[in-house]
Amino acid sequence: MKRRSVLGWLSVTALGAAGATVGLANATEEAKKGAAVMAAPGTGSVEKVVKTDAEWKKALTPQEFHVLREEGTERAFTGKFWDDHDEKAVYVCAGCGLELFAGAHKFDSGTGWPSFYQPIKAESVETKTDKSFFSVRVEVHCARCGGHMGHVFEDGPKPTGLRYCINGTSLNKK
Repeated sequence: MKRRSVLGWLSVTALGAAGATVGLANATEEAKKGAAVMAAPGTGSVEKVVKTDAEWKKALTPQEFHVLREEGTERAFTGKFWDDHDEKAVYVCAGCGLELFAGAHKFDSGTGWPSFYQPIKAESVETKTDKSFFSVRVEVHCARCGGHMGHVFEDGPKPTGLRYCINGTSLNKK
């Protein structure tokens, strides 16, 4: 297991022990300082896209549907963009096209998934507590369509200290 993976797991375990609100509390403090970080659900001004499962299945590939609508995860080092180093890229939601992350905010976390230290705009993403897999994590969703993107951890680089660990399947590059 790579060092970053162990640190991520440890931070998740620590978050769970601390009551799972530590990540959101710290992100709120960063937001007060002007950093673009996690947005509290429902606080953005993003127009929502609502579709039935049947409509999503027609619009998405089976893998995209699994990740975006069923909150699945692609295997590490297998998805698109994990090793992409285009600093001028804009990564958009594969479900609805909302701009979510910038290549300039992407970094190599060593985890095998695309990692960013902040979204393009705080209101572009929403978060919720994820208590699956015997731990507590903070899940990241597209604010427009609600598609599952991945998770955010507190072991990222400056300036935010956050690592948005995102499924490449949930993104397209613009």
